[in-house]
Amino acid sequence: MSTTESTNFVSVRIITGDVARLVEFYEKATGAQAAWATEDFAELRTPTAALAIAGTRTVPLFAPGSARPAANQSVIIEYLVDDVDHVHENLSAWVTDFVSGPTTMPWGNRSLLLRDPDGNLINFFTPVTPAAVAKFAR
Repeated sequence: MSTTESTNFVSVRIITGDVARLVEFYEKATGAQAAWATEDFAELRTPTAALAIAGTRTVPLFAPGSARPAANQSVIIEYLVDDVDHVHENLSAWVTDFVSGPTTMPWGNRSLLLRDPDGNLINFFTPVTPAAVAKFAR
């Protein structure tokens, strides 16, 4: 069996110094309700994957020093939404760190880029060209 046949992408995990603050942000930004396993770990599930948020006390369970909070400089967490302009309007009342307003990208998505309280990049996007709409058809 090849790796792709036996592998199923299920989540991205963010390590943070303040789990409650970050969970509250993502609940408000996405409308998803977190499922808490412990005070150090919660997940926000969508139909296709989950965003896991874990505290720094969980890092030594994997490997001490292997992850640091608020140190992401390369990953963008992406959410497919029905209307990115409407999402922008709703978030504008309380999100303080927009990187770019709704912009139509060359690959056919209209994207909104912002940062969460730990500085992680989030892209809310809506496919707008026929090719992009077909690619993300639900």
